[in-house]
Amino acid sequence: MEGAPENDGHARPPLPGVRPVTTPLVIAISIVAVALALLGLAATLASRRIGLVHLVGAAVLEVVLLAQAAVAVLTLTRGYRPAELATFLAYLAGVLLVPIAGALLARTEPSRWAGTVIAVAGVVVAIMSWRLLQLWEAVRA
Repeated sequence: MEGAPENDGHARPPLPGVRPVTTPLVIAISIVAVALALLGLAATLASRRIGLVHLVGAAVLEVVLLAQAAVAVLTLTRGYRPAELATFLAYLAGVLLVPIAGALLARTEPSRWAGTVIAVAGVVVAIMSWRLLQLWEAVRA
C-alpha cells in the first residue's frame, strides 16, 4: 500500500512526539505520591493509625496511575514500543498494585506503623513512575 509506513514485522520504536509517559504526568503522579507519603509520615509521628484521608489519597493516586496506564496501553496497541518492553510492562503493572497493596496492608496494621506502610507505598510509586519515564525514553541500540 502506497503511503503506508513500512512495517517488517518488528515493533515501531518510540517516536519523539509519541510519549505515553510524559514528564508532566510523572510530576503529577509524584506530587500525589509524595503528599500521600507525607500524610503517612505524619500519622506515624503522631502515633496514629491511618484514616479516611489516607485512603482517599491512595485512591487519587490510583486514579492518576490508571490514567497513565490507559495512555501507555493505548500507545502500545498502536505499535509503538519502548526499548525494554518486558521491563516497561512489569513496571507499569507493578506501579498499579503498590497503592492498593499499601492501603490494604496499612488498614490491617493495628499499630502506629500503618502510616509508615502508606508512606513507603507513596515513595515507591514516585520512584517507579520516574523509572517508567526513563524506560519509555530509552533509545534502542
